[in-house]
Amino acid sequence: MPDRFSNGDPSNDHFDDMRDKGHDRDNPFDRHGGDLKGIQNHLGYLDELGVTTLWMTPVVENDMARTTEGGVSRSTYHGYAFTNHYQIDKRLGGNTAYHDLVQAAHAKGMKIIQDAVYNHVGNDHWFIRDMPMKDWVNQWPAYTNTSYKDQPLVDPYAAAIDKKVSVDGWFTPFLVDLNQRNPYVSNFLIQYAIWATEEFGVDGWRVDTYFYSDPVFLNKINDALLKEFPALTVFGEAWVQTVTNSAYFCENNMNIPFKHNCQGVTDFPVYFSLVDALKQSYGWNEGVNRLYQVLAQDLLYKNPMRNCIFLTNHDLDRIYSVIGEDFDKFKMGMNLLLTLRGIPQLYYGDEVLMKNFKDPSDAEVRKDFPGGWPNDKPKDNRFIKEGRSDKQEEAFQHISRLAQFRKNSTAIGSGKMMQYLPKDGLYVYFRYDQQQTVMTISNTGDKKIKPDWSWYQERIKGFTQARNVVTGKVKALSEIELDPKESYVMELLK
Repeated sequence: MPDRFSNGDPSNDHFDDMRDKGHDRDNPFDRHGGDLKGIQNHLGYLDELGVTTLWMTPVVENDMARTTEGGVSRSTYHGYAFTNHYQIDKRLGGNTAYHDLVQAAHAKGMKIIQDAVYNHVGNDHWFIRDMPMKDWVNQWPAYTNTSYKDQPLVDPYAAAIDKKVSVDGWFTPFLVDLNQRNPYVSNFLIQYAIWATEEFGVDGWRVDTYFYSDPVFLNKINDALLKEFPALTVFGEAWVQTVTNSAYFCENNMNIPFKHNCQGVTDFPVYFSLVDALKQSYGWNEGVNRLYQVLAQDLLYKNPMRNCIFLTNHDLDRIYSVIGEDFDKFKMGMNLLLTLRGIPQLYYGDEVLMKNFKDPSDAEVRKDFPGGWPNDKPKDNRFIKEGRSDKQEEAFQHISRLAQFRKNSTAIGSGKMMQYLPKDGLYVYFRYDQQQTVMTISNTGDKKIKPDWSWYQERIKGFTQARNVVTGKVKALSEIELDPKESYVMELLK
């Protein structure tokens, strides 16, 4: 979240000619001053961590009056209430700062994912304050909120009104629902997306509130973008509970009346099952078996490698708190995240054990990154080793070594995956190709386990040793034992 990561230019913290003049780091609902220059200043830190791509919450102008949610006055620091598509918010540094950041990232070999919002805009957007036509937005006789339910869009038995409320209902009263069936609205959004990709040189799009938009429009804009930019990555935010519903909203292998064409989705079923694997005791349908079962349904996706997988994001409880600040489980979670199929996404601060639940609000999981502001104390500067505790440094190094290994791993980057049924809480899977075999092995049970390697001969045949990619230590396979909550990522050796 740019507003919460680092303030590289205090001169752009607030402007008197904008509707929301609030700027107060002590207020969790105000803008805090983080900006694009702050991110650019720390590209070296992100590169050391092993980051290859930056996905920022929206950087487009949000010149919105303050909103009231839950009886609290709030700014739209999160960026999801656009008021002018063709301007980058000047509190983030404006168009020039975005150009500079993209160019600096590209110079380091990093890519930029832009956060797209097609479903809605802020009610202070210039084309809402003076609408070109009445059906520019989805109209109702009385205010109608979306149900936030994806099921009617997949359900073969769904009523038409339930489908309509899901797609045409408004996200909130101040986020105006655009009518993408209107050809002028559709053209505006498509032309903007093509312009922004070309103008700033972004490498991909994460599409917010994906299933709330008109499905025909979604296919149309994806086609238009990929026709102009064939190498573009596009994945949609589909906050759903099941693999079937997740696969429905992207390219899939299902024989269904309407086929979405999005490359991939934010993989919430994998997220939920990862949390279960880390939190629940091993059982027939519990714990790590949940993760196995979810991945076993990947046959529904055309290419599950296109899905974005994660343990935390700006809308979720932070994973370190979710797992009870258990450091062994944290390392296991990162081992899984960075070696499973798909595109792994870290949330800023995961790597230095930032924590909190969304209680009483999501502001609690959107705290400022320590050390990102000029007046932050040096001893609390998490951008440098000296500002991190021993455990925070271990977490940083654990992720960094995994991520740096992943960068050059053909097996993880483009190889196949084979998983074995968990046994007594022991979960083993392999990423492999003709050049390399990588094994991730995790003991989620409550007893010490020495693996029976004869069971895994299909994948380990010909290998006798394994190198721990985090520590660099080499062990004979026959010597490997795992205590409860131990987990390793290992490159197999002859």
